[in-house]
Amino acid sequence: MDSEKKSVARAKAYISRTQYQTISTSGKHAIVVDEPEDLNGGDTGMNPFGLLLSSLGSCTVITLRMYIERKMWVVDEILIELEVFAFAGGHLIESKLAFKGELTAEQNERLLQIADACPIHKLIAGNVAINTTIMA
Repeated sequence: MDSEKKSVARAKAYISRTQYQTISTSGKHAIVVDEPEDLNGGDTGMNPFGLLLSSLGSCTVITLRMYIERKMWVVDEILIELEVFAFAGGHLIESKLAFKGELTAEQNERLLQIADACPIHKLIAGNVAINTTIMA
């Protein structure tokens, strides 16, 4: 696997003593991540689950916009609403799409297929290994 791996993105997360405010960076960009007050955080940013859903949602609508533009379909807005649920066997993400534009039933069906093909969807739903080590 190591000989085949190719870096797609890099990120860092830093936390000090402010409970549980974290600064996450990727490239030139930074965001604040925190836990809600009911989990002893300061609620100064999205929680990690919200951040994950936001990543999936933004990737999905970007992928859809790219496809719609290639097809030259008339769609002014794309909205996605996501929610993650925990249950005994794991987690479920429910995703609901809405389009403002002129689409047929067949086009809507195709867009559902395209939505599930976004890179973050594939990453979350696919075979993911996480290798954690201590930096020297």
